[in-house]
Amino acid sequence: MPDVTYALNRLHSAPVLELKGKLTFDQAPGLWTAVSASLAGVTRAERLDFDVSQLEEVDGGSMALLVASRADLHRRGASSEFIGANAQVQKVIHLYRGDVKVGALRKRRARGVLDQIGNATMAILQEGQQVFGFFGQALFAALKLVVNPRSANWGEVAPTMEKTGADAVPIVLLINFLVGLVMAFQGAVQLKQFGANIYVADLVGLSITRELGPLMTAIIVCGRSGAAFAAEIGSMKVSEEIDALRTMGIGPMRFLVLPRTLALVLVLPMLTLLGDAVGILGGLVVGVLTLDLTITGYLQESFKAIELWDIFSGVIKSVLFALVIALIACQQGLSTTGGAEGVGRRTTSSVVSILFGLILVDACFTVFFHWVGA
Repeated sequence: MPDVTYALNRLHSAPVLELKGKLTFDQAPGLWTAVSASLAGVTRAERLDFDVSQLEEVDGGSMALLVASRADLHRRGASSEFIGANAQVQKVIHLYRGDVKVGALRKRRARGVLDQIGNATMAILQEGQQVFGFFGQALFAALKLVVNPRSANWGEVAPTMEKTGADAVPIVLLINFLVGLVMAFQGAVQLKQFGANIYVADLVGLSITRELGPLMTAIIVCGRSGAAFAAEIGSMKVSEEIDALRTMGIGPMRFLVLPRTLALVLVLPMLTLLGDAVGILGGLVVGVLTLDLTITGYLQESFKAIELWDIFSGVIKSVLFALVIALIACQQGLSTTGGAEGVGRRTTSSVVSILFGLILVDACFTVFFHWVGA
């Protein structure tokens, strides 16, 4: 097969690049050098055509180079066309859009602040819509589970309870103990000034049972179990294990989501009660060591200040916190795309979304309990 020959000639005083023979991609480097040299001498408002009347064949890669050169000429203000093409070559030119008008390149403009805020707002709203839609799917799957209990993956509940509950006990106890300790220290500074040392028991007891105990426990579980749920399910999604489950007729909602949700709903209230107890113990340590209180006196004041509803309201919050953690984490996991990077991105997003959801739910409960006088 003969090589292509190309030469820069003039036709009616206008430069023309003539191409002859059969042009294949292995000859493209030399062609590109020649075309580039020809383009360098073309100024604005001039013309450089490609005479392909004697070109027998051309492949896609070479034509792509020629079309790119023509587009570059047009954007510089010059004119350029393919002339004299036979039917076969014309098909390739048309395929690579070498016979269409070349538009001007659009300059990329920096996105304004309002534009970025609007896009971020729309992304948040869309994410919220997906989360609420996922909640609806989970509720529908739970109702179907009531009708047909045997379809659930009950064997996954106990191991999940162990991983999310029993394995989390040490860190939950430590964090809540330190929270009670710090709160008692902060309150003791002010209470000492008024000789009201005994009321540190009221401060720590009510704060821990109503607010900090459930919330701190939920935050710890979010960091441990919520991130783990999102990463596990996200890895299954990108490795197409979720698609395999659907192919076998096993819905990921009842096989993966509901067992994790049920396990978390069962263990988080128990972890909350343990957190309440050790939080009060942390306040007791401060009261005995720095405020000259007795163990009996501190505990009596705590029992007098804390009512059963204070503990029960924290347990109610913990149930809702468990639902928020499990459902958002699983939703983020099932929405994962893009391989390992996507798993990491969704895991991070799940933790941030869960933390926001926990604070929002806690604030709503606090306002509601205050409104009803509880």
